[in-house]
Amino acid sequence: MTRLFNDPDDFATEMTSGLAAASARWLRAVPGGVVRSTEADEPTVSLVVGGGSGHYPAFAGLVGPGLAHGAAMGNLFASPSTQQVHAVAAAADRGRGVLMSYGNYAGDVLNFDAAQTRLRDAGVDCRTVVVTDDVSSAADPALRRGIAGDLCVFKVAGAACEAGHDLDGVERVARLANERTRSLGVAFDGCTLPGAGSPLFTVPDGRMAVGLGIHGEPGIDETDVPTAAGLAELLVRGLLAERPAGAGDRVVPILNGLGSVKYEELYVVYGAVHRLLGEAGLTVVDPEVGEFCTSFDMAGASLTLLWLDDAPGELERLWTAPCDTPAFRRGAVAGHHGTAAPQDTTAGAPVAVTEGSPGSRACGARVAAAFGAVAAVLDAEADRLGRLDRVAGDGDHGIGMQRGGRAAREAAAEAAARGAGAGTVLRHAADAWGDRAGGTSGAIWAALLDALGTALGDTGTPDAAAVAAAVRAAELAVAAAGGAAVGDKTMVDALDPFATVLDERVGAGEDLTVAWAAAADAAGRSAEDTARLTARLGRARAHGERSVGTPDPGAVSFALVVRTAGEYLC
Repeated sequence: MTRLFNDPDDFATEMTSGLAAASARWLRAVPGGVVRSTEADEPTVSLVVGGGSGHYPAFAGLVGPGLAHGAAMGNLFASPSTQQVHAVAAAADRGRGVLMSYGNYAGDVLNFDAAQTRLRDAGVDCRTVVVTDDVSSAADPALRRGIAGDLCVFKVAGAACEAGHDLDGVERVARLANERTRSLGVAFDGCTLPGAGSPLFTVPDGRMAVGLGIHGEPGIDETDVPTAAGLAELLVRGLLAERPAGAGDRVVPILNGLGSVKYEELYVVYGAVHRLLGEAGLTVVDPEVGEFCTSFDMAGASLTLLWLDDAPGELERLWTAPCDTPAFRRGAVAGHHGTAAPQDTTAGAPVAVTEGSPGSRACGARVAAAFGAVAAVLDAEADRLGRLDRVAGDGDHGIGMQRGGRAAREAAAEAAARGAGAGTVLRHAADAWGDRAGGTSGAIWAALLDALGTALGDTGTPDAAAVAAAVRAAELAVAAAGGAAVGDKTMVDALDPFATVLDERVGAGEDLTVAWAAAADAAGRSAEDTARLTARLGRARAHGERSVGTPDPGAVSFALVVRTAGEYLC
């Protein structure tokens, strides 16, 4: 298990600080992650990658000449927030456009897409290529996740940037690399996050999980632990069955250790992999063995195949091109010089606050008090929410809600103290929640709270009808952000009955406090009823049947929040 840490909440921040100090030759820290500490003599397209922390050298270890220009770094196993992605991309941009690339996880998609919209609104040409190499995560290739195959897509795209390709060209080869990349992984035991008392999942002695996720999601199958040769055969056979259309007979194998499998073991496995690929009539090109996308201390390994063209062609030239990063180097990269870190002119600058009317200020103070109570409840329930999430997810929902609630509490209190109205207090809380929590739930709660604040505004004291209408606006914002519907086993399964009952009770003339309590009860019952549903959306989709019998953690946490907040209505 992970042993060396200070405050677990500060682990990702302190890790980034130490990484930047140790790797100043290649990168420097910026708000939200890291960017190169060098610059090309001629401006190029900028490649920005990223995802949750805990997977080093993905993603920050791949920043440097010939590879990525920046990495947005989320909290442990949580996607970076919209603010983090935008800050890193803005710092990395050199005027020729930005390509974003990351694993196809729901939280990453929500936050990177929102950051892309912000960049485009500011006049920056920005594109996205998601990595979908994990063959076990979905039958439909478009729905698959990105795991160690990230390296293939990032390396090809980074080399294209280095070669001077325009944004269209970089996007094209990144998509081609993704279409030609397949991965399959196994685990012998789960990983343990700093401060946690147990791993995210366990595998019985002598058994092996097949098709695991790098966030600690359980595998889709289980088998006896084979010999090294047996493991090689399982991985090679599984990937040869997924050979991409149009692929030639030249292939790049990448054998990746997930955290605690030793290099010596990997080399024993690779010997058999190499032999099996040759027996299949394939030519092995420039293989890699090592750690490229880890999962903290997970005991496991994955095999990735990047399929090239029959003759040495474009993908092969880009894969073998020079690069120089903290964790992945080959050849010598020329035409770069060091840069001084720009002065941060935003540090310590107060965030603008819209002063509310007297009634709205009083309401804003009650909203801030509600966030204080919500944060306390989420602190108390974090472990339970994490256990619920562990059944079919990665177990980080409780931690994410805890971080989001704490950040919202501080932001709301500060805004209220400066005379903000209810709408501004909610919007400040939304921004802080999304930024600190990251992940899917962070983006969803940011959208929900922002819509509430926008609907309520900063003038007057909202009546019951205005509050009910604001809740409906929040429901629409959540649906637009996450794409979930009732029955998908998500937060929407509690949000929809909450909004419906609140509408009905307020429309019947009930007092807001009474109506809210009835709506919160409906949300609680519906959240518990999600136990009978099969997950149909997000990360839990691949383990839908396993989720039956356990309520959805997002629905449960929503019910907790609205029940607690009801005591502080304006």
